[in-house]
Amino acid sequence: VLLVGSIQGGFCEKRRVKRPPFSPVCGRKSTMQAASWVLDMAQNALQIMGKADLGEEGVLLVGSAVVVLGGAVVGGVVVGRCILWRGEVSGGWMWSDHLSCRSLSWLELVVGKGVSYPGGPKPPSQRQKHRGRWLDRGLKLPKGWKYVGAGESHKATEEAIYKQTGQRVQMGGEASGRQTWVFDPTFQGIDPPAFEPSSNCNSSDILFRKQQLAAWKGPKPSKATPTTSSDACRKGIEFYQMLQCDDGHFAGDYGGPMFLMPGLIIACYVTGFDLGARKQAMIVYLRNHQQADGGWGTHIEASSTMFGTVLSYVSLRLLGVPSGDTQCIHAREFIRSKGGAVTCPSWAKFWLSLLGVHEWEGVNSIPSEMWLLPLWFPFHPGKLWCHCRMVYLPMCYLYCSRFVNPGKHSDPLLGQLRSEIYVTPYDQVAWDANRHTCCPLDDYSPVTLFQKAAHNVLAFYESYLCLWKLPPFSWLRKAGIEFAISYIKSEDLQTNYVDIGPVNKTLNMLSIWADAGNTKTKEYYMHAARLDDYLWVAEDGMKMQGYNGSQSWDTSFAVQAVIESGMGEDFPGLCQGIYTFLERTQILSTEVSKASEPMRFEDLDSRKKYFRHVSKGGWPFSTSAHGWPISDCTAEGLKGMLGLLPLNCVKQVSKGAYDDQRLFDAVNVLLSYQNSDGGWATYENNRGFGFYEWMNPSEVFGDIMIDYSYVECSSAAMTALAKFSAKHPNHRRDEIAGAIARGGRFIETIQRPDGSWYGSWGVCFTYASFFGVEGLMCAGRGGGARPVRMC
Repeated sequence: VLLVGSIQGGFCEKRRVKRPPFSPVCGRKSTMQAASWVLDMAQNALQIMGKADLGEEGVLLVGSAVVVLGGAVVGGVVVGRCILWRGEVSGGWMWSDHLSCRSLSWLELVVGKGVSYPGGPKPPSQRQKHRGRWLDRGLKLPKGWKYVGAGESHKATEEAIYKQTGQRVQMGGEASGRQTWVFDPTFQGIDPPAFEPSSNCNSSDILFRKQQLAAWKGPKPSKATPTTSSDACRKGIEFYQMLQCDDGHFAGDYGGPMFLMPGLIIACYVTGFDLGARKQAMIVYLRNHQQADGGWGTHIEASSTMFGTVLSYVSLRLLGVPSGDTQCIHAREFIRSKGGAVTCPSWAKFWLSLLGVHEWEGVNSIPSEMWLLPLWFPFHPGKLWCHCRMVYLPMCYLYCSRFVNPGKHSDPLLGQLRSEIYVTPYDQVAWDANRHTCCPLDDYSPVTLFQKAAHNVLAFYESYLCLWKLPPFSWLRKAGIEFAISYIKSEDLQTNYVDIGPVNKTLNMLSIWADAGNTKTKEYYMHAARLDDYLWVAEDGMKMQGYNGSQSWDTSFAVQAVIESGMGEDFPGLCQGIYTFLERTQILSTEVSKASEPMRFEDLDSRKKYFRHVSKGGWPFSTSAHGWPISDCTAEGLKGMLGLLPLNCVKQVSKGAYDDQRLFDAVNVLLSYQNSDGGWATYENNRGFGFYEWMNPSEVFGDIMIDYSYVECSSAAMTALAKFSAKHPNHRRDEIAGAIARGGRFIETIQRPDGSWYGSWGVCFTYASFFGVEGLMCAGRGGGARPVRMC
C-alpha cells in the first residue's frame, strides 16, 4: 500500500518540495524505478499465468491475488490522497506549485501507458476523402485599414470605445505585443489586392508587410544573390528586421478556423454592439472563403461542413447581406441538401440557440452542478484541459440560465433565418429527437454511446422531469450557476478581459451582459475593448484569429535563430527590441503586470478556487496581458532570454536590471509542469483520466478533454532547462538533471515503431521528430543511440 501510494504521490527525487513521509522509495531512488519494477512484475506474472495450467488451487491463488490487489488499489488511493504528496497541505488541501488532482495516476503506470500519451493519426478509413474547391471572386478590401500596436493600440481602443458608446475604459495589463487594426479612410496605405483562393486559400499578410516595409528607415538588403550560406543568413535577417514592430515583436496572421468569427458576430448582434467598419471587411472575408459547392469548411483549408456553413451563412445575414444574394442562395442550397441546421454539430446548435433560431430542447445538457462536485471525484470539470474547461464554463452558465435573446420573437431577421436554415417548418422541428443528429461531414470525433446515454438521462431530467426547477435540485442549479459566473468573472480579470481564447471570449462577454440583466456594464465595455485583440486584417478580409496572436512564440524562435547564427551583435536594434518585448511579456514579472488585477489571483487560495496553475515567471503564446503561461512557450522564451542577456548590445539597454530571480521563476514554472509520466503537457499538468474522452460532447474536435504530454512540449522544456543549468549550474541542479532524465525516457516511450514521433502542434511528423531528436540529445542519447538512429 505504501509503495503504490508513493508512486501516485509523485516523483520526488531531489525535488525542492516537502518530502512525503512514510515513503520507502522517494529520496535518492527514483519512484519511476519502483513503478517500472511493479510493471515488470505484473507483466512477468501474466506471462507465467498464460503458459501454466493453474488448476483449482491456482485459480484460488489468482483470486486471492485479485482481492489483495483490489485492497492495494483502495489503500493506495487513501495513502496517496491523505498522506503522500509532493506539495504541501494548505487549508486541508494538498497543493504544490501545480494543481495535481490525479489520485489514480500510479495505476496507469502499473497497467500500462498513462493517459498522458497523445494519440496518433486517424486511420485512412476515417479520414476525409473529399477536398475543398474555391473560386476567385475578385473581391477586395476597402482601402484604409491600418495596423496599430502596443501602447498606441490601447489609446486608439479607449478613444474608439468612448466615441462609439460614451463610456471611458482603461485598458489593463502590459500593452507590449498587442496587435490591432483600425479603419482610417484618410490612411494612405496600399490598395489591397484581390484575393485568389483557388491557388492558395491562405492569405500572405500583404497589407501588414507592405505597411512595415514602407515605414522602415534603415538599410535594406542587397539585391545581389548570396554566394554563401552565411551571406544568405545575413540577408534573411536584414529583411526580417524590417518587419519587426515598434515594441520588438513580430506580428502576423493567426487565423484559419471559420467557426470563430460567427460567435463574435452573434454576441455583438444579441447585445447590440455595432461593429462599424469591421462589418464590410468581415463580409469580404466570408465571401472570399465560400467554396464552389456553396459551403464553408470548419477551417479555411477544409472541405465544406455544416459547422462552417450554417454559422457563416447566419453571419452574412446578420452583417446585412440580403437573403436574395447569389452567395446566400448557394449557401442555403448546400444547407438544405444536408438536412438543414438540425444536422449541425453541438457547438453550432448552441450558438444558434443563443441567437434565437434554435431551441434549447435540441441542445444536450451542460449542467452547472458539475462544478459542485468534490475535487476527489473521478470526474470533475476542474480536471479538464483548460481550453475545454473555459469554453464549457460559459456554456453551462448560459444553458442552465436558459438564456433567451430579448429580440427572439420581435426581430424580423431572426424570423427569416428560422425559415431559411431548416428543411422542416420551424414549429414542427423535433428538437429533442435531433440532439445527437450530426452531418457525416462534421462527425470527426463521434460522440460515444456512453456519452449519448448520459445525455439522454440528463435530457429526461432537464426537459421531462424538470427537477432542476424544484428544491433541493433548484438550489444545486442555482449554486452551480453562481459559481460559474464567479469563475467567468475571475477569468476575465486574470486575463485583462482577453480570455484564454476566442470562443470563451465571446461567450464570456455574452454571459456578463446576461448576468447584468441584459444591460451593458463597465465589465461589458471592457470586453468590447478587447474584441480587436482577436481580429486581423489581410488581403482576404477581416478574420477572427485562433488566439490573440502568436507574438511571444514567433519572436522567441526568431531571436534564437539570430543568436545561433552568431550575428546577434551585428543587429543591435533587432536584438534590443526583442529583449524589451520578451522582458515585458514575462507573466506577472514587470512593474505593470505586478500592479495589475491578475496579480491578486496568483495566491494559493485563488489558484485553488479557480483551478489555475502557477503563472508568475512563465511566458505566454501571445502577450503578457493574456496571462496564461504555456510549457513550451515558457521554454522558448527562457532560451531566447538566455541567448540575449550576454550580448553587449542588449546589456546597453538592460543595464543589469533583469534579475536572475526572473530566470529562476521561469525554471520553477517549467519544473512544476512535468507530468508523472516524465513528459510535459501544455498549460497545466495532466489532471484527468483517459475515460474523460468517452465523455467528449463535441463531434468536431478529438482529444480535447485532458491535457496530454507531448513530444514538442517535453523537448522544449528539457532543452531550456539544460541551457539554463549550463549558465546557472548551482540552481536546483539535481532537480533539473532528474527532470531531463525522466523527459528523455518519456520521449523514448512515445516514439513510433517507424522511428517517427506524432506531432500535435505542427505539421506533423517532421516537426515532432525535430523536437524528439533534440530532446533525446539533451538527455544524453547521442547520435549513436538507437532511438536517434531509428528517426
